[in-house]
Amino acid sequence: MPEYLAPGVYMEEVSFRAKSIEGVGTSVASIVGPTRSGPLRGIPEVVTSYAEFTRVFGDADDLVFDDDGDDLTVSNYTAHAARAFFDNGGKQLYVSRVVREVNDASADGDGSSATQAASDAGVTDVTFSARFPGAAGDVAIELFWKDSENLLTTTNLSATEEGDLVYLDAKNVPAAAKSSTGPANTNFPLDVRAVVRRTGDDFIVVGVAQLFELGTTTVFVPNTVLAGLRVASLDPATTRVTRIAARRPNGGVLAAETPAVLRLNAAASITAFNPAFNLGALLELHGFLDASGTTFSVEADLTPGLPGGADIELPLAAFGATLTNVKSINIRLFDLDVHKGGKDGEVIWSVGNITAATGTTHSLDVVLPATPEKKADALAQPVACELDDEATGRDVFAALASLYNPADLSPPPTSLDEPRHIINLSGGSDGELPLAVDYAGEEDEVNGPTGFKSLEPIEDISICMVPAAAAHADTHLAITMEMQKHCRRMRYRVGIIDCRQGMSLGEVREWRNNFDDSKMALYYPWVVMADPTGQRLELAAPPSGFIAGVYANTDVTRGVHKAPANEVVLGALRFDQEINKFQQELLNPNGINCLRSFPGRGHRVWGGRTLSSDPEWKYVNVRRYFNYLERSIEKSTQWAVFEPNGEALWGNIRSAVDDFLFNEWKNGRLLGGTPKAAYFVRCDRSTMTQNEIDNGIMVCLVGVAALKPAEFVVFRIGQKTADA
Repeated sequence: MPEYLAPGVYMEEVSFRAKSIEGVGTSVASIVGPTRSGPLRGIPEVVTSYAEFTRVFGDADDLVFDDDGDDLTVSNYTAHAARAFFDNGGKQLYVSRVVREVNDASADGDGSSATQAASDAGVTDVTFSARFPGAAGDVAIELFWKDSENLLTTTNLSATEEGDLVYLDAKNVPAAAKSSTGPANTNFPLDVRAVVRRTGDDFIVVGVAQLFELGTTTVFVPNTVLAGLRVASLDPATTRVTRIAARRPNGGVLAAETPAVLRLNAAASITAFNPAFNLGALLELHGFLDASGTTFSVEADLTPGLPGGADIELPLAAFGATLTNVKSINIRLFDLDVHKGGKDGEVIWSVGNITAATGTTHSLDVVLPATPEKKADALAQPVACELDDEATGRDVFAALASLYNPADLSPPPTSLDEPRHIINLSGGSDGELPLAVDYAGEEDEVNGPTGFKSLEPIEDISICMVPAAAAHADTHLAITMEMQKHCRRMRYRVGIIDCRQGMSLGEVREWRNNFDDSKMALYYPWVVMADPTGQRLELAAPPSGFIAGVYANTDVTRGVHKAPANEVVLGALRFDQEINKFQQELLNPNGINCLRSFPGRGHRVWGGRTLSSDPEWKYVNVRRYFNYLERSIEKSTQWAVFEPNGEALWGNIRSAVDDFLFNEWKNGRLLGGTPKAAYFVRCDRSTMTQNEIDNGIMVCLVGVAALKPAEFVVFRIGQKTADA
């Protein structure tokens, strides 16, 4: 209680109304099964469209499992179900990908027998790999080389930094300007035009462009004793210091050994600087820039026709006397496209302005990190790149060249295609067929949970499905029971069960006998849909994805109290088996919900029962509506924990629950002409004993009259007389 220790006016905020209860969402679905790509561990991220699903978990192409050395091709039912869910009105879907032996500590890589695709050229400096295991990792990486903006800069300086390499143009240099530590020379005073390096307050001549005695012809020959001359105490009025370099590119930085190209307007002879630097008639030099942007290393292997055929370490300041001949300095960048399934496949991801240099924000290992900082990048980027710890830009550039596919780099002479720089990833595998234990998953605090275990921390999920389980008779029942255990453990979830394709009426009735659970609903038969991959005209898919979308859409448009039945199945061309009224009379009493086609009314869900033998929980909408009520009340009354367990708390709880149920009745979700007939709420001495109160237990008794569907609409018609 508050303390009042000094006289004064005190303001206190109190509440005179009961806490309100907010209804929880019921339309969020989850799906567990194999996919073409995507993460295997960790809490799943929600996807809100089929396009987002394909971006993270791959397309709907078939999966190829290893079956004792043979390939077992299976339709990608997880992807088909996700597509059907969104087509039928679903909005939010959590996906947990499973593979064989994901819980086996001795399995490959990240704990999966599905292997990752990687570059197979044996280059150690650069390694490309698919981010996630699976055959979908066999992609083609295409590089598009381009030049950056012109980075050439020329700046006249009044002062230079220690170690800076500049072009010096000094007139009438007096003999006293020569440092005593320099080599002996009697040709002072001189005009000096030379490349120099700043050391302390002096300039050391690195190479001479021109060195004249005043009023005479040239008396200095390069590489004589004047190379290394120390010049000091220059007159600022007759001295010009020019810095010629490559500036920092827009949106990036220069790093050591950055691939670049130096272009000239006309042949530039710089033999006066160094006789070995004979460029001949070359107008384009390829090589690497240093981090300061002042030294350009001409690479003989990249510059055909370079006189001498040897690399040249060329200070850009050497062009000081012939600067007008320098056209541009551009660093070499590349854009990267990832093609699905090979060089001619669809582009599934792109990134631009990457440099082969290391240590920049645009380096390969930064743009395509093995472990991205943002989870969105980790989910969306299909490939990763790792560089050797000691790799330089020159190493990366050479490694990229060795990873190219020669056939793509050099198309046949008769081809009209431009040369393509393609790096192929190979070796990806979908592994073996997942088992029930893989669907069940495991808790792993270090690497992250898998399977159904990964869905447990997500409170919003209310619908579960495992469409891929129905494709394999050996594991169908075991996987379905894992979903059943998950739904019972999580309390507020219902599972949609698929029958296997082509089951007869007797087989599906017999298979249904494996269950007696109000949290499970079975639908029959499969749905025939257009094949989104284009490999076939049509294919049959398990109905759970379609039904989950119907659930979600009905919840939003009508409410969870409405039975998700007599709704059109969008995307259905027809059903795998045509069920008539007499056949449904065999199935409906067993809780098997039929999908039927009606002339003039399309393809519809024609059943809304659970697999429970308890008449109270016969209908799906009743089960799901009580899940909604229970979860809403539980979530919105957490404030009551540790409150004083007395009349005030009981009255507050009664008021909150009563207001919530009154709103439900007012909206037509409860049966009864008056609130009193529709529900009751009791929380007082009559609902709990003194022993319960003493042990901190508060009991609130709530009863509601749920609306059940009009499953059998009966009109009784008889004759009457005219005077009756």
